[in-house]
Amino acid sequence: MNQKADLGALFGAAADTQTFLGLEECRDLATLTAPIALIGAPCATPYRSVGAYCRNAPDALRRATAAFTANVDRHDFDNGGKVFPEPRLRAVDCGNLPYDESDGAANRAAIAAAVKAIRARGAVPIVLGGDDSIPIPMLEALGAEAGARYTILQIDAHIDWREVHMDERLGLSSTMRRASEMPHIERIIQVGARGIGSAATSDYEDALAWGVKFVPAHDLHRQGVEAALDLIPEGSRIVICIDADALDPALVPGVIGRAPGGLTYYQLVDLIKGAARRGRIEAMDFVEFMPERDVDGIGALTFARAITTALGVIARQRG
Repeated sequence: MNQKADLGALFGAAADTQTFLGLEECRDLATLTAPIALIGAPCATPYRSVGAYCRNAPDALRRATAAFTANVDRHDFDNGGKVFPEPRLRAVDCGNLPYDESDGAANRAAIAAAVKAIRARGAVPIVLGGDDSIPIPMLEALGAEAGARYTILQIDAHIDWREVHMDERLGLSSTMRRASEMPHIERIIQVGARGIGSAATSDYEDALAWGVKFVPAHDLHRQGVEAALDLIPEGSRIVICIDADALDPALVPGVIGRAPGGLTYYQLVDLIKGAARRGRIEAMDFVEFMPERDVDGIGALTFARAITTALGVIARQRG
């Protein structure tokens, strides 16, 4: 017998689930009433050499939750109760944004417009990538809110401070440098850097000169997550940007830049929960998962589980 058993059926899951955790769909953002909105962004600004290499991630992450759709209202030990404590706090899935590998400007505009529309409805956007240039338009969209100032908690194996790479200033290697240029970003805390990344020493020095606080992966393992959380002032408005390669490749092998020494699942969870205790999470992105490099779906399951926990954390804040 070579056919794999449908374990989702064992849990009572529907075979045709199309949304994350089987959540209700909301394709028209003008009608959004939920407090949290997931939206897929398969591509923002791809480098010509690789194209939209993470384009299949949003749907792969949805599929990873299919087995649990029937149990979304069961007790979730990672959230200390149901993922969504009350029906009114349930998230919705707004599907995927269209994209064109040859038109980064249009991709960025679509992401920014969606984030603005979600925020205008009073909801928290959870953007499922896609490549790690996606935070740039997401963060720019938050600047449209008058007087708002944000702390970025970036959880990533790389610091993304290149000025330009492959003639592109808005690509995945430049995300945090571009964020530093936005007047509504008052603080950047970068967690999880390790190994040899894409940054030059001068890029790292530029980040330090701007005021970035770094907690490399090795320091986090030795000192615990409080080394990062203590850097977030009480009452902050927080944006959390999570790259899949922040996690150890034994847990999430489906990334481009695998490197040993990454975070554990519970370190990531504790960072999200700890940030919620320090301030209010206003937006999140989960990017850089590459399903084609995954191993038996274990990375998709781990990353999707982290997203599920984050949904529960934000639902409790909104409650």
